[in-house]
Amino acid sequence: MEDTQPRLGDGRSGSGAYHPQRATGPVLAGVTPGQSLAVVHRAADLARALGVALVCVHADPSTVEEREADGRIAVLPIDPDTVDDDAARVRAELFHGLRDELEGSGLEWHFAAVSGEPAKALRAYADHVGASFIVVGTREHGIGTRFEELIGGSIATHLAHGQNRPVVVVPLAQHKHAHPRRHTAEEG
Repeated sequence: MEDTQPRLGDGRSGSGAYHPQRATGPVLAGVTPGQSLAVVHRAADLARALGVALVCVHADPSTVEEREADGRIAVLPIDPDTVDDDAARVRAELFHGLRDELEGSGLEWHFAAVSGEPAKALRAYADHVGASFIVVGTREHGIGTRFEELIGGSIATHLAHGQNRPVVVVPLAQHKHAHPRRHTAEEG
């Protein structure tokens, strides 16, 4: 299939045919326990600027959703020996933390907990609510983080390459060096 979209410098751009469109869907923020509030704050800032709601979503890779015969969806641990109370406790703590942070902001916001691999679960929920943007944070630096990214890649990368809505990545890692490394004349 040939890409027929105009591109900068191809002689087809600059026709004045572009008309900005207003975002109508909510901003979806991926949230995790212990995560820096910077992700929620930037997502809330974006939602307020766009005049849309904020939806904070926690994707739990240790659970799966199973549809009951009556249509209800049960959230079950992947490991049947695991106590489901941990997942419920995490969801409750996230909700209460978000409520404490966002209450009184004047922003319409919602919280949802979903099951499964985070990038896939966030993408599916963004489709479900018609999100205009997805906002996620980078991972904190460390040996465990590097190993996780080598094995599974980053959530932000999977989201950026796996669907069509814009993904905003909020940098969370602290830089170890206060000043950038200077190049010497020999290095070029």
